[in-house]
Formats: sequence, structure tokens, C-alpha cells
Amino acid sequence: MPKIVFVCREGSDEPRVSASPESVKRLSGLGLSILVESGAGLSSGVPDADFEATGARIAGPGEVGSADIILKVNRPTAAEMASYKPGAVVFAVMDPYGNEAALADMAKAGLTTFAMELMPRITRAQSMDVLSSQANLAGYRAVIDASHEYGRAMPMMMTAAGTVPAAKVFVMGAGVAGLQAIATARRLGAVVSATDVRPAAKEQVASLGAKFIAVEDEEFKAAETAAGYAKPMSEAYQAKQAALVAEHIAKQDIVITTALIPGRPAPKLVTRAMLASMKPGSVAVDLAVERGGNIEGSEKGKVADVEGVTVIGYANVAGRIAASASALYARNLFAFIETMVDKGTKEFAVNVEDELVKATMLTNGGQVVHPNFAAAAAAHAGEAPVVVTATPAGEPAAAKPARARKKPDAETTGDAAAEETL
Repeated sequence: MPKIVFVCREGSDEPRVSASPESVKRLSGLGLSILVESGAGLSSGVPDADFEATGARIAGPGEVGSADIILKVNRPTAAEMASYKPGAVVFAVMDPYGNEAALADMAKAGLTTFAMELMPRITRAQSMDVLSSQANLAGYRAVIDASHEYGRAMPMMMTAAGTVPAAKVFVMGAGVAGLQAIATARRLGAVVSATDVRPAAKEQVASLGAKFIAVEDEEFKAAETAAGYAKPMSEAYQAKQAALVAEHIAKQDIVITTALIPGRPAPKLVTRAMLASMKPGSVAVDLAVERGGNIEGSEKGKVADVEGVTVIGYANVAGRIAASASALYARNLFAFIETMVDKGTKEFAVNVEDELVKATMLTNGGQVVHPNFAAAAAAHAGEAPVVVTATPAGEPAAAKPARARKKPDAETTGDAAAEETL
């Protein structure tokens, strides 16, 4: 009997959906039976009929209890989990850092859960990289939102009445979101500059036609690990860089910040004093507002006036371009699920020895099994922490002591000045 996949309809604050007509067709081709909750794709421009046309059956929310595999954009709530059957496998963006109580609840519900944002940055997993797919769109949308609020034209325009100067855009962080922001601003005709703490980013920024801004001393030249990640910088370097950035920001029309490190508050990059130095009518976009923000005075979900600068703090920026974001997320999910289906027998099974599973599995067999979260979640639940060894999804996990949770640092999570955001 084929495994049943249930595509959930998200809450009112989440316009994305975890499947597309394309992914439904491809999942069906793996021998899976697809149920799509009625209205799940409406906010992403996908009516129920489009899912039905590619092999899905439209279902009510109560049918999720029959599902073996559950696809979501965001971590399920306690109320939603109450409808899931024990042993169900759930794929979503789980936001595990600081949410150990929720992880303990998922374990208690007997769910096997995967955090898509923990997918390792390796060649094999590129097509499954949710952070990159969503950050790419967030970087694009940040520029569109900034141009909407900016009261002037972006490109230089030469007219019979005179010349309109090009907007000056400064992007802080050259990760996936930052690089897309640079490319988009350039396409719109802006004069673009960018900064990043990684020396390798200089070439990437230049390749997109932007000017690189950084204190390029000996410490900067050694500020990258062998794996290409940023190293923490000394206070002296940070002070020199801050002074350079402050001087540069005063000349900019638009500033876009992208610095987000999972598990930590977002670093403050732009102070009120820096905003006050900008010209009237300037715009700043904070892509890290959901973690406290890179810009002093930014407010989650709002467009605020801070020191005369319009500061955009929209949450879920990828969701503001929901149709494209959903299509890419659906492909990420399919690529991961495909690795768990035997091509010959069409059987779905979780191999806990797989490196992708080890990196992303949060709960299994009634326990929080990810080593970064097991200890904290167990402490919340008043139980002994465990980590998984090698058991199929849905069966009790063999236990061994887990190390205390370690928050990610710049060397383990990637670019400290430009980590991708969802």
C-alpha cells in the first residue's frame, strides 16, 4: 500500500505552501499517494484544481490523521500535532533554536521530524538547500520593497529637463540574499556597493559590478576558514570596520542588511547615529528583523521612521513573493524525499545513517535525537537526553548520552555577516 503524503494548509500569516503541481506529479511518480488540504495553495496562486490535475486528491484538514508523511512550510503547532498519527514523518522549516519545548512536544507526539533549514552545505544537497532558495528570493524582494518606498528613480535618467542621478545602494553581507540584492539593484540601474567579513566575497561582489567596502588589513585577509566560513574578528578590527561603514552609509540612499546567524540574536550593524547621517528620504531594509534586527529601531512587520529614514522590517520576506518561494521550496522537499524512496520497490524508508538525515532529523522514536538540541529539550521535558544511533523512522531509538547543546558560531554556520534568512 503506498505511503500517504499530506500537504498542509498553513496559517493566515504564511502565504507559502509546501507543494506545487510539479512536485505533486513527481511525488506521485515515486509511488506516493498525495493529499492536498483544500485551499493550501491559494495564497501562492495555485488553486485546488491545479493540484488535482497532476494527481493529488483534495482533502479536508481532518484527513491529516491518515498521513504517513506530512509536508509543511513551518513547524506544526501543538493543536496541529494533535491530529497527526504517531510515527508520521514531518518535513518543515522547524526553527529549532530556542524552541526546545516545541521539539519536546514533537517527540512526545511520536513524530519523526526533519528541519529543512539544517540541510548541510554539500554538493549532494544543493537541490535541497532551503536557506539558499528562500534567501535568494528574499534578497530580490528586499530591493523591490526598498524601491517602492524610495521616493526617487533607481537608475540614472538623462532627460530634456535635466539628469536624475542613480540611487546609491549599500548591501551589508554578501551571502545568498546579499548577492541577489546586489544583482537586483544593479539591474534596476543603481550604483551598488557591499561589505562582508569574508575576503572571498570581494571577488563575488566585484563580479556583479558592485564596489567592495572593507578594511583590508592582514586580519581581514586571514578572516576565513579552510571551509570558506567567516572567523570572528577582533574588537579592534570591528571598530575600524564600523568607522568605515559609518562614513560610507552617510553617502547612501538605500541600505540593505542581511546578517543572520541561526541560534543567536542578529548582530547590530546600523546604529541610529548612522541612520541620522543619511539624507532625508533614505531607505533601510532589515532582513534580520525576526531575530532582533541588524538596524537599530527596526520593527518586525512594520515600516518605521527612524531618524528620518524609512526602515523596512517586513517579516517572512520570502513569503512576500509566495508563488516563486513555494515552487522552489516544493522542489527542495521533493529532492530530499526522493533520497528516501527505493527506486525499485517504491518503498519509503528513513536511513538514519545517511548524512543528510543525521544533519536534519530532530525527533524520532519519542525522543529529540539531534545532538545540538537533545540535551536542552530533555531538560525541558525532565528526561534524560538521547541521540539516535540507527533505527528506522517510527521505531524506538537506541539511546546514548547527548552532549550539551552548542549554539552555532561563525565557523559552523557560514558567513557571520551574511547568513541566509527564511
